[in-house]
Amino acid sequence: MATRSKELATVDVESSLQKVAAQGVSKLVTLASPWVVGLLLFGVGAAFHVILDTDDPAVASWTAFLMSVAVIVLTGVTYGQSHARGPWGKAHTTATTLLTGLWVTAATINGPTTVVTGRIALIGGFTLCATWNIRTVIRLKGWDAPGALADPLAMLFGQGAGRAGLAVEARTTAATEHKVQGDVQLEAGRQTAEDLQKKVPYIESGIGLPPGSITTSIDPDDASRAKVTISDPRVMKHPIPWPGPSRPGGSIADPIRHGLWQDLDEVAYVIVGHHLQIMGQTGSGKSIGGAWNLLGEIVTRYDAAVFAIDITKGEQTLGPLAEALHRFETTKAGAKALLADVQARVKERTDQLAAKQLQKWKPGCGLTYWVVWIEEFPDVYDALSDKEQEAFLSMLKAIRSAGGSVVMSLQRSDYTQMPTLARGQLAKACFGVESGHDAGFGLSEAQQDAGARPELWSNKQPGMTYWDAPSIPDERIAMPMRTFAWGLDSAGGFDDERANAAMREHAAFWPAFAKPVDEGTAAISRLPGGGQALAAPAEALEHAIDPGDDEDEEVRNVASEYLTEDDPDPEVQAGLDDPIVDQLDDPEWEFAPPEVTMTPQQRGEALIAHLQGLWDAGARDFATRDLRPLWESTDMSRAWAQKQLKKLVEADVLGYDDDAQRYLMPERPEVG
Repeated sequence: MATRSKELATVDVESSLQKVAAQGVSKLVTLASPWVVGLLLFGVGAAFHVILDTDDPAVASWTAFLMSVAVIVLTGVTYGQSHARGPWGKAHTTATTLLTGLWVTAATINGPTTVVTGRIALIGGFTLCATWNIRTVIRLKGWDAPGALADPLAMLFGQGAGRAGLAVEARTTAATEHKVQGDVQLEAGRQTAEDLQKKVPYIESGIGLPPGSITTSIDPDDASRAKVTISDPRVMKHPIPWPGPSRPGGSIADPIRHGLWQDLDEVAYVIVGHHLQIMGQTGSGKSIGGAWNLLGEIVTRYDAAVFAIDITKGEQTLGPLAEALHRFETTKAGAKALLADVQARVKERTDQLAAKQLQKWKPGCGLTYWVVWIEEFPDVYDALSDKEQEAFLSMLKAIRSAGGSVVMSLQRSDYTQMPTLARGQLAKACFGVESGHDAGFGLSEAQQDAGARPELWSNKQPGMTYWDAPSIPDERIAMPMRTFAWGLDSAGGFDDERANAAMREHAAFWPAFAKPVDEGTAAISRLPGGGQALAAPAEALEHAIDPGDDEDEEVRNVASEYLTEDDPDPEVQAGLDDPIVDQLDDPEWEFAPPEVTMTPQQRGEALIAHLQGLWDAGARDFATRDLRPLWESTDMSRAWAQKQLKKLVEADVLGYDDDAQRYLMPERPEVG
């Protein structure tokens, strides 16, 4: 990851930080400027003495008078134009104009090299030039430190701010390979940190930096101070490969790393305790960049369960994650049922926490933390009746205390797509949008004030986003981040097929059924292992299977047909390495096959025993591939087993989910 970050930092030959340093060196000429100006003024005094020399006292008097008036005018203009400077700066520039003007007047009358004017030029001129050099060195804080060349912020930020109409004092507090951080002091009583935030684009223009190079935040202790970070936005133009989970096996209360900030620091986001809105136009990366990276981390945490809904795109976005989700609904009826189930359990959970003297969820409290993930939220909300919408909003207000967060992903969060009550309770993650107007729906007010501009990306830089949530530092809410890419081709571009393969492999490594959960979570879950192992009545399975219904001769002894690596059936091929029976909760349960040559009666008994074993081990549903041990070790064929399963479905003993193409186990009795 460190190597990749360094590669990203050198995407362009000249980074913004290099430009800062290069322009900073040019500031050296300011030290020579007072001396050059002093020599020019000496020449002006000498020239005026020759040109205006006269023995007529009246002419000399008028000349002295007119030059004095000119000096007064120049002094007044200097004072007026230095209003943006501090008291010391205003006094210094005004005094310099007055003194040099008086000397030129004296040199014109008496000559520049007489005893008085000559010594004033030598001693006074040296002193005046030295004061300007001292002022310059002080403003460049760091030049007087051994081995220090310059302070980049002090050299350039003040220059850019001055061109934007602000008087500032900048000081570098930290500098790394990828960023410069500092404090900026504005003129107290005249300017605030908010004024600086509004002027950032002009300051970037004044310094010559790319748009988005400067991010600012308000000092919470002083309205006239701000914190500034300068980094290079161009390093984020290329996808960043997913480095793997940051804290596998940790708690959901630990930070999530789902991308890198523009300064190439890792993101550390904690989702516990708030709800999140993810917004961005089509193609901006909010699903793959937002959903995959957050959920890819969440499913690795031991105390979190994900209940997901996507009735718009079905399994396209979250399907690769399905094995790691405790429940995934892709139909309107399923979405309504899931939200109702969650709503029904909220009070039960708050009562359980109250019994432990807890006002909110915390790690180790005994409850699994819920993450309710809703893709294309407006479609789900529109599918709810008025009563169901009221129940959803009620649940949204209460579930945080019960130990849960709701994530709502959508393209545009205006009042027609997102209830105002809900939007006010959401943290903000904003990917690329079409316009600044759209950005207002996806950014918090603080992000807008700080200059966040997701419209600069549109959907041309998928995965770029701004984040404002309780765990995000104030100085980063307007700093862009880039989420990780799950699949890259050899040229470094995004590859859908590789991304899907990587996510499916990740989800299979962190299956939901392998994670212990509390009883309430188990009751809502719809995946194997989602509930406590209960005994299934064998007769319920047995009565629909006809052991004497022997299979046709042509489908006997065909196990090898379904176990080749080139099996064209994707369901069979996908299940070769990781059948559910290898991953269930009860490690002591194992299918014990009967004799290799079986009678029809034995086949029926074997199928019943296998389904009973899945039930006892905690399975809530299964696929045909999960019966693999039967045709691996017996002469039972897959076709015969499927025929018997169909009968069980017709008899309402088993259910069948057409969308997921999985068989559903009989309903389990409530746990008292």
